[in-house]
Amino acid sequence: MVTSLQALRPRKRLFLGLLLAAEFLVALALYAAWRISYLGLENIFEYLPAIVGAFLIFVSTFSFGAVCNMVLAVKGLPTLNLFHRYSFALIKFLFPAVVRIGKIFGIKRRQIEGSFVAVSNLIFMKSGIKVSANKLLVLSPHCLQLSTCPHKITRDPNNCKRCGGCNVGDLMKLSEELGFTFFVATGGTLARQVVKKIRPQAVLAIACERDLMSGIQDVYPLPAVGVLNIRPNGPCNNTRVDMDEVRRVLEQIIDKTSEE
Repeated sequence: MVTSLQALRPRKRLFLGLLLAAEFLVALALYAAWRISYLGLENIFEYLPAIVGAFLIFVSTFSFGAVCNMVLAVKGLPTLNLFHRYSFALIKFLFPAVVRIGKIFGIKRRQIEGSFVAVSNLIFMKSGIKVSANKLLVLSPHCLQLSTCPHKITRDPNNCKRCGGCNVGDLMKLSEELGFTFFVATGGTLARQVVKKIRPQAVLAIACERDLMSGIQDVYPLPAVGVLNIRPNGPCNNTRVDMDEVRRVLEQIIDKTSEE
């Protein structure tokens, strides 16, 4: 199961390539709109076409810069912090176009979302973010719990009896070992409430591609890294997670020197 998951790891170049294509098409559309409205703008004010044109050039250039900044981060090259916040706003704006372009080439939305998560995770790791374990929040979806389990762990994972039927007990054990805060959420709204209440310095989220993509953007500028869940029974039903992968990511995030 884990081997098949690793074989299907999303390619980072996929999302970046589609994002660049969407950015190019939007810039082309803006140029066409400017050309069509040129005479009308000129009738309003002599220099208005130049002003509007200069503004559109600035927006397009800045947008391309934000995408190129992500490419540089993936390549391990120096980046500009100026573009970081704008990058997520740009992604929200262009994502519908990215999905449509991907559909033309037979690329599924899930693949695109997975590619975004891979890019975001790499940028997170390359930024060298380290936090103490007690400042780290690990969030998992409620579908990680065995559907037949009678014990309610949402809001209070300590209700888990650690029977071994799902990975919730494994995550509880790991939280006690490493010292991070673990929480099981029923959805994005509750997850955001928990982040606001606990105020961690970083978040590790376990979820599907769609939820990870929206969650990473929602909590920004709080740094967040995602681990994809495993869905042997389909979405939202008795999902699993690669615990070796979770431990590997945690060991890269947790600053052990702060505990010494």
